Amino acid sequence: MSITYDVAGMTCGHCVASITAEVSKVDGVQAVQVDLKTGRVTVTSERPVDPGLVAVAVDEAGYAVTGLSW
Repeated sequence: MSITYDVAGMTCGHCVASITAEVSKVDGVQAVQVDLKTGRVTVTSERPVDPGLVAVAVDEAGYAVTGLSW
């Protein structure tokens, strides 16, 4: 299953690396794809992952989740 998050504040490759590293630490996350152009982060997992935990991980990286789509 995949959930796409809208993330504010991403501007460079460092942003992509930071978000990927933090979100990858969330239990159950299998893959993280960050699209810098659209400001979206797609998280793939085999089982449901709490969107709140992903939002906290994005916050830890220094950015903010502004929305999500299932």
